[in-house]
Amino acid sequence: MIIKWDALPEKMKNESVRKYYDILHKKRLSLVCKRIFDIVAAIFLLILFSPLFIIISIAIKIDSGGPVIFRQVRVTQYGKRFMIFKFRTMVNDADKTDKKLTLKNDPRITRVGRFLRKYRLDEIPQLFNIINGTMSFVGPRPEVEKYVQHYSDEMMATLLVPAGVTSEASIRYKDEEQLLVNAENADEIYIQKILPKKMKCNLKSLEEFSFFNELKIIIRTVFAVIKRGSIEIDDNRRRSIEVN
Repeated sequence: MIIKWDALPEKMKNESVRKYYDILHKKRLSLVCKRIFDIVAAIFLLILFSPLFIIISIAIKIDSGGPVIFRQVRVTQYGKRFMIFKFRTMVNDADKTDKKLTLKNDPRITRVGRFLRKYRLDEIPQLFNIINGTMSFVGPRPEVEKYVQHYSDEMMATLLVPAGVTSEASIRYKDEEQLLVNAENADEIYIQKILPKKMKCNLKSLEEFSFFNELKIIIRTVFAVIKRGSIEIDDNRRRSIEVN
């Protein structure tokens, strides 16, 4: 789904965005297929994962108390603000600090939260975001407003599509937390070094957009999560052997 050029927010009406707008406008049928797939698949997965939803909710309550669902304002298509849903993986009220980035071994992450993040199970509640149209399965990861303010004119083109649960950039920068762990100023490094690279990847995805390319990204994401979990399990076994 894409609106008319004249209806775009003024901050998005620039020549850099126009290039990507024209590409997507020619692929309106693929965008419709994408939305239909999002709705059908999200409803199906929500029903399928309903028992897991209950188990995770109980585990979070037992582990750290507090609310089960984490809510935070993010930015999606056309610069609209929305409330993203995730299973809470950090101590309660962790988001009320100025620290917006989560680093590897962040002390705010709970025991259950660490497991959920490893297998991206904390993302399951975003199925509700997909159903209500504020997110899609594939699209640029939704940033907080603080980082969107640093978008260049060309980066604004990433707001032509809904924010996504996964993307090519998400796969390539799945170890983003490790890249920032030793940074003195993580926010500054993220804005100046990592964000531009992620945006470059997101823009390329817009240029090459197709419904089938997005299905490939979903499949690659599943394998990337499984592989990451397997690597961490092997690392833990190796440490156990070394200790014993």
